[in-house]
Amino acid sequence: MHTLPVGLPVHPRLVVRGARGAHDRSDFLLVRVVTSDDVVGYGEVSATPLWSGEDGTSADHFIRTVLAPAIVGRPLTPVGALETVMDRLLAGNPFTKAGLSTALWDAYARTLDVPLAVALGGPYRDRVPIKLSLSGDGPALEEVHRAARELGYRAFKVKVGLGVEGDVARVARVRELVGPDVFLGMDANGGWSRGEAVRAVREVTGLGVRFVEQPVAPADLAGLRALREIGLPVVADEAVFGLPDLVALVRAEAADCVSLYVGKSGGPGRALAMGQLAAAFGVGALLGSNGEFGIGAAAQLHVACALPALSAEFPSDIIGAHYYSEDILAHPLDSDGTTVRLGDQPGLGVVPRPDLIDAFR
Repeated sequence: MHTLPVGLPVHPRLVVRGARGAHDRSDFLLVRVVTSDDVVGYGEVSATPLWSGEDGTSADHFIRTVLAPAIVGRPLTPVGALETVMDRLLAGNPFTKAGLSTALWDAYARTLDVPLAVALGGPYRDRVPIKLSLSGDGPALEEVHRAARELGYRAFKVKVGLGVEGDVARVARVRELVGPDVFLGMDANGGWSRGEAVRAVREVTGLGVRFVEQPVAPADLAGLRALREIGLPVVADEAVFGLPDLVALVRAEAADCVSLYVGKSGGPGRALAMGQLAAAFGVGALLGSNGEFGIGAAAQLHVACALPALSAEFPSDIIGAHYYSEDILAHPLDSDGTTVRLGDQPGLGVVPRPDLIDAFR
């Protein structure tokens, strides 16, 4: 088992500014596992301290000193058993576990010589509609929209939760920029109080906003439920990390859709299981983003394609690699800004650039 810290600045034109601050750099960790048959699997710990409390440094420490000693030498299958070992040894840290889990799932699918989506029980589709976040104000907002258009994006969400008056003005300006018929949502990252959320949702009426994501604090399920009654669909993000959070959300009838992350869930298989549970109770699911590099984005894509029920109403966020000035992959994912398409190569279907492969320790 090997790791590689990788840090990349976000392209200056695409820096995301939201209620949790600005995301202008990602310091992640790549993971490589090698089976006894010399099959290689890759994963990525896509974690930022501001958002998840984890990062590449903490992940490297826990993988090397806690998880690897307990996993190396065990059978690769079932991967779920190895995930259980991780849970017994390390509390929390789902993004760290997800990076290692993804590498194990990648190796497993490559051993079978099938795409990961097939190993997960799919695919149910071979392409996934996507959207991009727009943020900032004034010239900065106009510049990020211009950059997004140049990349081919035609569906968006606006970062809000920074103060109702400015938020409403920002949404109105984005609507002017994108035109009347373009898909548009808004994401508060839990930045509003209940009262602010109600006011904001009412004040954007008429702007064609299709959803509001995480309008109130993650623990305020009653607040999410109350906002649903206004009529604008609610997407839950920070409110749902693992399966217990999803169960609580379903019981509270607190969201119309849940934003699933491979990282929040603890790995591809667990993200898939959460999507299946959500569907069983009539809650939609999309794949959300933590600014993943290419390996993390590939894992998102395979989970999205393996889900029996992926939201047809709300595009997913398999867009992380587009935020950076360079790609860590030898060959990028097949994306034109409107959809990202699944290939037929085994495992994740991607590998890091040769220089990064050589740098693994």
